[in-house]
Amino acid sequence: MLNFIQQLINGLSLGAIYALIALGYTMVYGIIKLINFAHGDIMMVGAYVGFFSITLLGTNVWVAMLFAMLTCAVLGIIIEKVAYKPLRNSTRIAALITAIGVSFFLEYIMVFLLGATQRVYPADAFPTQTYHFSGLLMTNKDIFVIASAVFLMIILQLFIKKTRTGKAMRAVSLDQDAASLMGINVNHIISVTFAIGSALAAAAGVMYGVFYGTINPLMGMVPGIKAFVAAVLGGIGIIPGAMAGGFLLGILETMVSGYGNSLFRDAAAYGVLILILLIKPTGLFGEKSGEKI
Repeated sequence: MLNFIQQLINGLSLGAIYALIALGYTMVYGIIKLINFAHGDIMMVGAYVGFFSITLLGTNVWVAMLFAMLTCAVLGIIIEKVAYKPLRNSTRIAALITAIGVSFFLEYIMVFLLGATQRVYPADAFPTQTYHFSGLLMTNKDIFVIASAVFLMIILQLFIKKTRTGKAMRAVSLDQDAASLMGINVNHIISVTFAIGSALAAAAGVMYGVFYGTINPLMGMVPGIKAFVAAVLGGIGIIPGAMAGGFLLGILETMVSGYGNSLFRDAAAYGVLILILLIKPTGLFGEKSGEKI
């Protein structure tokens, strides 16, 4: 039982990172029905902004995370305006291919500018402390990742539910044309959605750097794809579903690693994607909706 609880704690730490990235996927899809495969690489950019904030500016982790979120929010808006907005009335496949192109562009522009070698987050920026509770092991990094992710998710939910912009986002996700007729600036709402999703991905990037200690320009691809799996698992386009899917996927991976073999953790994650698409394509929180013809 202690081993199970320990793996559960480890899974929550990993799942918190997946959940934050998955929120960006699900928000963008809910608004404009686009799967933004560049989202994991925005997380990578956020990790680098956090790294340079700590090493060059001497900030602490919290300020570095804030810098990363602000930088990637602007980056998300620029990507939406330059790459996605001109294709808004094009086919879905055109937008999808563009998203993949943006992903590779971000990766290799970072390789060109900074090199492909790994960089190590300074250990003194977040010194590791270990806590023991009745045989269980938890570090301050686990607490930092889980608490930060939960805090950001609560702020997001309050923003979506309580603010005028959040209500406008919900209206646009339901019907863009009707929302436009009601006086909502759809272009502005789409930009805000990209900004928020990118900021959350940046926060996940800084958490990733603090938790695992190293970053590189290609680091965003695998967590990005797994966050997409988490979004599909919970029900893509549904914010609580993305949160739940991220935590469930993180727990699944750590359970597979702890009780089986870590070589199979990726296979388990992608196997979940296949199963959910076969059994319940709308995800755990999604519901089937009829389409009028």
